[in-house]
Amino acid sequence: MKQPEIIQNIIKSEPAASMKKESKKETNEIVDNKIPGQNSWTEVSQQKRIDFLRHKTGQTLNHISGDLPDSKPDTLKGNIEQYIGMTKIPTGIIGPILVQGKYAKGDFYVPMATSEGALISSYNRGAKATRESGGVVSICLLEAIQRAPSFKFQTLIEATEFAIWVQDFIPIFKEIVKKTSRFAVLTDLKINIEGNVVILIFEYSTGEAAGQNMVTICTNAICNYIIDQSPIAPIIWFIEGNFSGDKKATVTALNHVRGKKVSAESIIPNKIIKETLNTTSSKIAQYWITSVIGTVQSGGIGLQGHFANGLTAMFLATGQDVACVAEAANGITRMEVLANDDLYISVTLPSLVVGTIGGGTWLATQKDCLDILGCSGPGSARKLAEIMAATILGGELSIAAAMASHDFVRAHRNLGRSRQK
Repeated sequence: MKQPEIIQNIIKSEPAASMKKESKKETNEIVDNKIPGQNSWTEVSQQKRIDFLRHKTGQTLNHISGDLPDSKPDTLKGNIEQYIGMTKIPTGIIGPILVQGKYAKGDFYVPMATSEGALISSYNRGAKATRESGGVVSICLLEAIQRAPSFKFQTLIEATEFAIWVQDFIPIFKEIVKKTSRFAVLTDLKINIEGNVVILIFEYSTGEAAGQNMVTICTNAICNYIIDQSPIAPIIWFIEGNFSGDKKATVTALNHVRGKKVSAESIIPNKIIKETLNTTSSKIAQYWITSVIGTVQSGGIGLQGHFANGLTAMFLATGQDVACVAEAANGITRMEVLANDDLYISVTLPSLVVGTIGGGTWLATQKDCLDILGCSGPGSARKLAEIMAATILGGELSIAAAMASHDFVRAHRNLGRSRQK
């Protein structure tokens, strides 16, 4: 088919001189748009980036670039790149919440960083109700963090032979991990075969660290050994086949464990529910049943009210990887009325990825928040997990009571609306 004359003229014609100049201008603009001092952690580079943004946006940026103690660029290597300053999030405190755990025992004041009005008040009310009821039993049951490399072969037969071969080398893999990390321990290896693809699910314990980077480095060392020794060479392999559940809600994590699996429970007398929560155990349980139906109809993974609210606030305050809330908020809340009209409530968080060393836990304000909780030293990561689960239980109780009593809207109207013009 013959092209229209106008298209043929465009194809044949040379770019106009003005277009050539514009192209050169665009090239210069791309260079000018490059953020200065990439992969540099000096104060000079930080200032260049701030000046660059001021020029580009026309804004003063005095708040984000303000000088803060312990926020010098060279102290933040390993936490952030292309640093310009601090984004400040208000931090409040709730409690005391009484925790009866294996690692967390006693009263705790829990720091929570948020900009959502009414959140601190709600969790504080839940902490009060549970404390008046004798506290929260919170137990860290299991811990494991996974990395799941994927190996593709020519055929299913090759994939199967590889899967059989690799199982004989688990003791060697454990030795590789010992040489690679001071804290990581390889605890299990599971295998998943899909056609000609094999996924190896390496499971670790990582001491007081959350451990995502640790297990990635250890798994890479194992994979290098596998590629060097395997009698069947894969066509291609990747360090993660998107099977581990890293930073996403999965049914696998819900039914097993990723990070720390923690379960907590409390029995709230109906008298305290009336006096402190302005409702009854029966109404709270009725709301919970309604929320179960809604969760099922919406296709939710797990069953809970607002785990993400409390977890995000505690993650920010204590220097956790906030993106892990995507998986950590994957859990179950259960409520039922007992024979004496008291309320039984439990929460289970099977994928609570938290630690007390590494990552953002070294930052000055986050370290202060961990110190408030007394979370340092051996067993501190499990202790933190038990405190978080107890706090989440209080939050679930409080929001269910607010829904049951119709106080939810009033609380957000009074506490969640900015008074600033």
